[in-house]
Amino acid sequence: MTIQALLGSIRRRSFATRVAHSSRFLSTLVLGEHKGGSIEASSLCAVEAAKRLGGDNSVSLLLAGSGPSLQEAAAHAACFHPSISKVLLADSERFTYALAEPWAKLVHLVQQKDSYSHIITGSGSFGKNVLPRAAALLDVSPITDVTEISGSNLFVRPIYAGNALSTVRYTGSNPCMLTIRATSFPTGMAPASVSNDKCIEKIDLSAFSKDDADGKSRYVSISSQEDTERPDLANARIVVTGGRGLISAENFKMIEKLAEKLGAAVGATRAAVDAGFVPNELQVGQTGKIVAPELYMAFGVSGAIQHLAGIRDSKVIVAVNKDADAPIFQVADYGLVGDLFEIIPELLEKLPEKNRQI
Repeated sequence: MTIQALLGSIRRRSFATRVAHSSRFLSTLVLGEHKGGSIEASSLCAVEAAKRLGGDNSVSLLLAGSGPSLQEAAAHAACFHPSISKVLLADSERFTYALAEPWAKLVHLVQQKDSYSHIITGSGSFGKNVLPRAAALLDVSPITDVTEISGSNLFVRPIYAGNALSTVRYTGSNPCMLTIRATSFPTGMAPASVSNDKCIEKIDLSAFSKDDADGKSRYVSISSQEDTERPDLANARIVVTGGRGLISAENFKMIEKLAEKLGAAVGATRAAVDAGFVPNELQVGQTGKIVAPELYMAFGVSGAIQHLAGIRDSKVIVAVNKDADAPIFQVADYGLVGDLFEIIPELLEKLPEKNRQI
């Protein structure tokens, strides 16, 4: 018993030493997305999350791509967040499109050189695509969908479709790799007026062989709704969502008209997407986009558990459904039992245009 107690004490002391050591020497690599010369909001939220790891954390932002837009994004990053100590640029045509294979190799290359204690990215399509492959190359286990950071090795993430929160302690080797829910780490910052060009550093890609860019996936095309004036769904202040209760794609246009009047983003349930009413990029929920608007309006949405997991952080939820027992009413701040085909036209008639205060 004495020997077992001694060994247990040594193990606990060894673990405590590793934790204390890691908390003193923190350095974080944030995998950044950019578009049109600007850093995506989810990447800025990842920088905000890196701040919460504690200690004197040195944060580097990794950007990859080619052409002038990459340089503009680097300048934007250098002036936006004071926590960014370095912006790493991988300028090559290999990264014109954010494919998992070349990006994972790039992360592996940067980690071998600088030995970061943490690697963080947003829990969107980019992060879910790149981080697991990079983690496999680095032989570590990633922690996904983090909503709270309690320390350098202690994290909270939702499980069971958001019905429970799990606290996870990371005890593996460096780097600790995380994807974070952007809605849980808002930036609330405005860019500075002066860019710090000295913090921009180009990555030497001479060790990055041509074969590293060739994998089992290739870029085909991208479809988006950039031609619309509606705000981005993931970051919108107001979201108007339609469900299967709208019956058809033609009827779903009422949701779009209402969103246009409110200056809101359009969302949809998985049932509406599967029925072909709208493209899947508008899907809200656990298997779609996680949103946290100030106002979330749901029409014809029953409230499946996967959908509720994607809207749980919304400030105010308004639900309209003819079924008084619909689960959506259990989480709604305001509920109206009625026929959406009567209520939406009335709203369209009485609401002012989006350029006026509502």
